[in-house]
Amino acid sequence: MKSFAIIARRSCALLLFAATCVALPLPAAFAANHREAPLTALDHKADITDWFAFVSYDDPSKVTMILNVDPLLEPANGPNYHPFDPEISYEMKVDNNFDGDEDLKVVFRFKTQTRLPGVFTGFVGAGSGIVAPANSPAPVAPGTPIVPPAITALDGPGSEGLSLRQSYTVTIQKKSGTVWQTIFSSDPQMLYAVPANVGPRTMPSYPALAQQGIYNLSGGIKVFAGTVDDPFYIDLGAAFDTLSFRTSAFATGVPAVLSDDQDAVDDHNFAPDAVAGYNVNTIAIELPISMLTSDGARHAAGEAKAVIGTYGSTSRPRIKAQPTTPGGKPSVSTNFVQIQRMGNPLINELLIGTGDKDKFSMSEPKNDGQFASYLLDPLLARVINAAYGGAVPIPTPPRTDLLPLVTYTAPICPGCIAAQAGPVADLLRLNTGIGPTPVAVRKRLGVLAGDLGGFPNGRRVSDDVTDIAARVTVGVLNPAFNRFPNNRIGDGVNSNDVPYQETFPYVAFANSGRNSRHQNPETSGCSTPTAPLFVPATCPTN
Repeated sequence: MKSFAIIARRSCALLLFAATCVALPLPAAFAANHREAPLTALDHKADITDWFAFVSYDDPSKVTMILNVDPLLEPANGPNYHPFDPEISYEMKVDNNFDGDEDLKVVFRFKTQTRLPGVFTGFVGAGSGIVAPANSPAPVAPGTPIVPPAITALDGPGSEGLSLRQSYTVTIQKKSGTVWQTIFSSDPQMLYAVPANVGPRTMPSYPALAQQGIYNLSGGIKVFAGTVDDPFYIDLGAAFDTLSFRTSAFATGVPAVLSDDQDAVDDHNFAPDAVAGYNVNTIAIELPISMLTSDGARHAAGEAKAVIGTYGSTSRPRIKAQPTTPGGKPSVSTNFVQIQRMGNPLINELLIGTGDKDKFSMSEPKNDGQFASYLLDPLLARVINAAYGGAVPIPTPPRTDLLPLVTYTAPICPGCIAAQAGPVADLLRLNTGIGPTPVAVRKRLGVLAGDLGGFPNGRRVSDDVTDIAARVTVGVLNPAFNRFPNNRIGDGVNSNDVPYQETFPYVAFANSGRNSRHQNPETSGCSTPTAPLFVPATCPTN
């Protein structure tokens, strides 16, 4: 394994900066971690759909990290909708000394309160409240309050109809030797998770309600937790139908790829987004860079200490005993076991074999050398090569072009020396010395398009990891394979169905349960994300 890493670093040195080694997503594909492993397919609450880490757009002195869990949430799916699981420990982890092991972790824990135990749904409200009408049967007298006012607040007046309400705590711990020390705690401040968007009658000003869930904590820290629009975008059905993408610059029967004109467009879709209209649960935090680096200082892009490795994880109590009386609470241990983790997008989706997916999910990144064979000869590349009759050539293994992403090395860490490469580890590495890319010149293909502020230098919510990963899988980092059709493979979904935000928490707020729609999988093309919230007529709805 060590010899492969050395070869990878030497190979990387021979390639151009902007178009080669830094553009190294892991060679998986097509659905970030939406129900990818057998274990999390049965445990949706613990399933990490996406992990993001990037230098904040509006404050380059800070980093934003976002952990998304619980995939493909139907906005209308009441009455309990989509609370976080109070038994799960949601964690964000940072390695800042190149050993593949976390040196700082941010822990989120949730509590659930049922404030209206007699009400049949989690959220209820309308106007200024509704009273019993004149013909109300006894014993409820006419004029008795029946429906509380519309939900316009997370606490206090306007929150009366918020029956299912969740609060959470944030704890930041730093490792000192082998001992974890708490350096920040949100207690005693009360933090409320933003509920699902039920609809305009119950929550008439949902964006304003969601804004209340952005909390400014001490030390320059911001947090947000709640249900939001899933920022991921993909033609999921076509991808899993043995790569039968709907766009093609070829004749029928050969690989579906984007034309030059299609590939150049970052705000239009040429195929349906299968995740459109779905929500996801998100936890977002913005932290000063000085809190994340090993020496508590900011560093220039060329300095090794500017680079951190990040990942998110979910863990459950190791032991759980169900209650012996109906309606009772289970007993859980305080000893946790990891259920899922995610660093680079897509690695556990189609790169790791099904027989090892759960093992990968429950392992620590510093031990990822045991999975190295999946990178050296990725099966997905062979599937693409075979599925299209050899029309897409692929490099000969061992695929050392894919290894620099899982070590600390140039160009993501141009200041790293060989001794700092560290073990093979699936970490989303971020050079905090590279500032954010202005929106006007931001590119969905990240570094592949010359945008050094994007994936795989961290990952922003808008980065098209599907197209990037597919192309890297078929060898575009090798100059001999960086040509058509390899460098035009794509699913035709180039943007999210709704606009992202340019300020924290960056994701769009939740789709309405009353009014949202999903894109029809048989649609050949869809409108731009700058269109109204509802899917327009050019992209038929269910």
